[in-house]
Amino acid sequence: MPRSPGLSVRLKLTLSYAGFLAVAGALLLAVVWWFLLRYVPDNSQGLLGISPNRYLLVRTFAPAAAWAMVFLLVFGLVGGWMLAGRMLAPLTQITAATRLAGNGSLSHRIRLAGRQDEFRELADAFDAMLDRLESHVAEQRRFAANASHELRTPLAISQTLLDVARRDPTRDRGEVIERLQAVNTRAIDLTEALLLLSRSDRGNIVRESVDLSLVAEEAAETLLPLAERRGITLDVTGAAARTSGSAELLLRMATNLVQNAVVHNLPAGGTVTVHTEARGGASVLRVENTGHPIPPELVPTLTEPFQRGTERARTDEHAGVGLGLAIVHSIVRAHDGTLHLAARPTGGLLVTVRLPGIP
Repeated sequence: MPRSPGLSVRLKLTLSYAGFLAVAGALLLAVVWWFLLRYVPDNSQGLLGISPNRYLLVRTFAPAAAWAMVFLLVFGLVGGWMLAGRMLAPLTQITAATRLAGNGSLSHRIRLAGRQDEFRELADAFDAMLDRLESHVAEQRRFAANASHELRTPLAISQTLLDVARRDPTRDRGEVIERLQAVNTRAIDLTEALLLLSRSDRGNIVRESVDLSLVAEEAAETLLPLAERRGITLDVTGAAARTSGSAELLLRMATNLVQNAVVHNLPAGGTVTVHTEARGGASVLRVENTGHPIPPELVPTLTEPFQRGTERARTDEHAGVGLGLAIVHSIVRAHDGTLHLAARPTGGLLVTVRLPGIP
């Protein structure tokens, strides 16, 4: 917002230093007068007839005191100006970095040298904020680029099918309609996933008491037919684990985890174990599955949007859009929880969700 011009902080500090020195000098003169000069007799003979009287002392002392006050004032102004400039130099660097960040340059860092003090603490906090902001902006750009690519693919396929149908009127329309419906369904699923991810990122959720064990059972019951078709054993174990949050979002979180564990599993004979428990004041949901070995360096990237543990080729209708774990991470973060992913030595993934528990 626009502000009227005022005195700079450096000038204010300078005036403060000079004023402090002037007040200190005046107090010193007052002390001299009160404890020394007032005891000198004010008569023509002075003290015992040999010392000067108060009148002569005042006339001799007053000019020197005045020059001393002038010197203190000038010294306070000059010294205060230099000292204030030296003290505010780190603030100048922070201000310059802030302007650069405001103009869109998030790569610049202050990296203020010297021992720890208030300015260094502020600079370090600002650098940490820039790190997070730069990472967030880069993530959003990657997300926008990937989302555009993912949305463009079904639209391009639909356009191709329509062009083929228009150029070849004898083509089986039922086949074209079926393929268009499949492509359109995938586009709708992707759009809904993007909307859900945006909603959970905002953190505007209505909280209620939710039992993770019931959520896990419902998610497993929904995906049991898929697991049976793939020859995968799906088990749900554990005890009640209550937390505060959105039942709808937490169900989506559990469903995504179980579906991800079923889809990314062994071709046959695989297992998925869902376990819930209340431990250490937290409600824990753990999903563990068998599968192919996952490189450890790939695990931290799985929660990024449009990242998959396997190649991007879609082998069936359950290959997903690459937003499953990203949505899980966003929902966990919106519920003030933590998400931990670990590759199992024998293959597969162990996902642990910790949410604040309630009695």
